[in-house]
Amino acid sequence: MTTAAEAYSRPGFGTENLPYGSFSTPNSDRRALGVRLGERVVDLAGLASAPGLPAPSNAARAAIDAPNLDALLAAGHTVWTDTRAWILEVLAAQGSGEAVAAVSHVLADVTLHLPFTVADYVDGYASEHHAANIGKMFRPDQPPLLPNWKHLPVGYHGRSGTIGVSGMPIRRPKGLRPEPGGSPSFGPSRRLDIEAELGFVLGGAAPEGEIALVDAPDHLFGVVILNDWSARDIQNYEYVPLGPYLGKSFASSISPWVVPVDALKAGRVSAPNRDTGLEAYLDDTGLPPWGLDVTLEVLVDGVPVSYPPAKGLYWTAPQMIAHMTVNGAALRPGDFIGSGTISGPEPTQRGSFMELSWGGAEPFALPDGRTMSFLEDGQSIVIRATAPAADGGTIDFGEVEGTILPATLRPR
Repeated sequence: MTTAAEAYSRPGFGTENLPYGSFSTPNSDRRALGVRLGERVVDLAGLASAPGLPAPSNAARAAIDAPNLDALLAAGHTVWTDTRAWILEVLAAQGSGEAVAAVSHVLADVTLHLPFTVADYVDGYASEHHAANIGKMFRPDQPPLLPNWKHLPVGYHGRSGTIGVSGMPIRRPKGLRPEPGGSPSFGPSRRLDIEAELGFVLGGAAPEGEIALVDAPDHLFGVVILNDWSARDIQNYEYVPLGPYLGKSFASSISPWVVPVDALKAGRVSAPNRDTGLEAYLDDTGLPPWGLDVTLEVLVDGVPVSYPPAKGLYWTAPQMIAHMTVNGAALRPGDFIGSGTISGPEPTQRGSFMELSWGGAEPFALPDGRTMSFLEDGQSIVIRATAPAADGGTIDFGEVEGTILPATLRPR
């Protein structure tokens, strides 16, 4: 008798990973919560009812009999742990191969949807290399980092309603663009960009906020790849004094698979050395490390151009959670935090075209001989990510893809 783990595991998507996603099949409008095992999507509600296999707890059963992750995120950390333990037990059970075959689907035959309902969205600025690069471009006569940067995780409250799943088309946004003469012009963005990030999916609830740093991991459910598209020219004109608006709110794309944080234990690393003292609510000295050894890959029309390393992020996800709630701001299931653009010290590790082309002043070369600075209509962007697995293999995050469509030309 064969176990499902033996029958269906593939490199990157074995039982050490088991990312969650929402899917539907061609012959049904029903959306269901599933986990990916190799090239199959396992229907968790169906798995819970499969005869002859271990059954989940009542709390886990209620949370997984759902179209997406919303109920599981609301159920809290204990149920997350119990649910994953049950899935692992079932997939390792003798004879589970046939049972899983009956309640799973070939990945290529399903449609993947947004895996959870996004509640509030905060985008961070956690990469020192990225922040320093931007500072050098915009403030060449000043220190690259502003005085607050090493004292707190800088971020802004974003628009959750335009976060979508991989594959959604990206319409070139319009807005006011700076012009040399002083007066701005209205029109399509000329400097459309990507931001290669990780997205942190939060759960549980803290109605009165103030989540202690030591407790923050209990609210961290999983991680996705995030492309937080950016219109640099529109953003540049509008962001003073209140920050991004139209230049950032038009679209953000996430990968369809939410990798549980429990799958990333082998990828936990210490954050970079910090040379500035932190307030007690952010000081993680003596706590388990929460940096993540995740390497992203950015491709333009199928060609790799950059490999941003997340292990260099100065601020960790638990610190961002603690900071987000220290003023009493509530946390609710489905809250979402972006890491901010991830960049490393090398030119080939920069997570935005703004950096890769140094603001357009140094267009970078593609393998076919073309050069580019910012996104052109028709181009397709894919961001992938991987992390080390506990068994010595790889945790695969899948990918997030988007193709640029021309701006709308509606009369005004």
